[in-house]
Amino acid sequence: MKTKNKLIRMAKVLSMAFIIFVKIYWYKIRKKPELEWQKLWDEIGKRFRRTLFELEGLLIKIGQLLSIRGDLLPKAFIDQLQDLTDHVPPSDWKDIQDILETEWGGSLEQKLHSIEKKAIASASIGEVYQGKLKDGTKVAIKVQRPHIQSIVQIDFRTLGIIIWFADHFVPLPKGFINFNVLFKELKQVIERELNFSKEQEALLSFKDRFKESDVVQIPSVFSELSTSKVLVMEWVDGIRLTDSEALDQLDVSRKELAQRLITLFLPQWLEAGTFHADPHTGNVLVSKEGKIVLLDFGMVGEITKKDAAHFQKLIESILSKNYPKAVESLTQLGFLLPGAESRTIEGLLEELLSFHPSQLKEMDLIAFKLEMNDMIQALPIQVPTRFVFLGRSFITIEGVLHIIAPKEELIDVGKPVFLNWIQHQGNNKWSFVWQWLQSQPLFKVVHSVTEFLKAPEKLAEIKEIEQRRYFQFTIYENTKRNLFQLLLFGSLGIGVGMYTSHQLIWQISVGVSAISIIGYLFSHYKQKKWMKYMHEKR
Repeated sequence: MKTKNKLIRMAKVLSMAFIIFVKIYWYKIRKKPELEWQKLWDEIGKRFRRTLFELEGLLIKIGQLLSIRGDLLPKAFIDQLQDLTDHVPPSDWKDIQDILETEWGGSLEQKLHSIEKKAIASASIGEVYQGKLKDGTKVAIKVQRPHIQSIVQIDFRTLGIIIWFADHFVPLPKGFINFNVLFKELKQVIERELNFSKEQEALLSFKDRFKESDVVQIPSVFSELSTSKVLVMEWVDGIRLTDSEALDQLDVSRKELAQRLITLFLPQWLEAGTFHADPHTGNVLVSKEGKIVLLDFGMVGEITKKDAAHFQKLIESILSKNYPKAVESLTQLGFLLPGAESRTIEGLLEELLSFHPSQLKEMDLIAFKLEMNDMIQALPIQVPTRFVFLGRSFITIEGVLHIIAPKEELIDVGKPVFLNWIQHQGNNKWSFVWQWLQSQPLFKVVHSVTEFLKAPEKLAEIKEIEQRRYFQFTIYENTKRNLFQLLLFGSLGIGVGMYTSHQLIWQISVGVSAISIIGYLFSHYKQKKWMKYMHEKR
């Protein structure tokens, strides 16, 4: 892996972050127009991308995570990260052999009949080799990359510095993003991926969950050979989803294959439990019998029972066109920020979902997605951090479905699978009927009259709260901006004083800088305390 020297690696990342921060502040101070900001974010995205490919490691995974945060980050920045792939050159075989022998406590010959010395897959955290056990069983051996622990530690330390600086000095994005929460979640996911024992647990959990399914194949694990740094699994041959000729020769149609994939992932997204968070075409194969082969359980997420219930209510509400209930579910899930006006969101949902499925054939889906991203950024909507990997899983599978069945409409493919899933949800069908009844004219009239009577009072209260909130936030931001400008002025004065050897200029500048730093930190503390209070009150 490139740039293993810790100091050089840290210096390159910190220098990149410092340059980005300075440019953002410079544009903010000069009040650049929107077009100039788009050019800046495009430039920042290109610089960030170059650094990722140069340093690899944890940074590639950070880029992959950021690439699906279109609800938070500028489109010009996201565009530069869309096609990041986690492929790095394999390690020296001697280093891999040392890890295997250390973990197994003996020579390779004691455990294996043979092993290929050339990796069949190589990513930033692990590499996969093909081998045979003593009884001739073919296995896939996943080995942790040499020195990856120390590389990840230095990357976390560097990222922690950047997060602290961003949290204290960078202008807050829409929705008061909690950088620390994002950092903790990323760290938790990567640390889990570094422990192959966790991956083994996830694999066994998925295997047990789908043991009754006849359309899914998950490899077995050889626990006696697996450790926290080595994972030995059954070797499963499969057809890549990008191999069109091989897929066409299967006894299963493309449409049925796509439905099998949806059957596998739909319960992962909507039911409580774990879900596969990285189902790209390298981790999803097809057996010669037409079964979906699922590999690599290093990156998984979890849906709580509470979230699963709200997700199901959201789907039911949308199907029954009960938009007030849909907005309520979105609020419970945390997608709507404090201050979001429910009636506005209801109207937006009704407008977005009013088109007939047949219209999808005439729509430019890429343009529609870009329009949706812009719309989300303009509204009080934010994807909760805990759903980032769920979104990643969903978007990845959407792309895979287009590869499998490019001529099929996704709604036509997924509808029977979803209806079948609904029918097997027990009492949920009665919930669905109730949602449908509530969406009928009589219920709508009652709801509309009630809302109408309350509207003037609610509207006045919302306007007053928003005006107070915006005014107070503007005061804090202006104070911080003025103090930051004063700090820049003081720093310039220190440089001039040192250059001219003028002691008075130097002393005054040091005093100005110290006062501005203290004032900035105090204002930032007051602002964070105020935001926490506002969040609790809302």
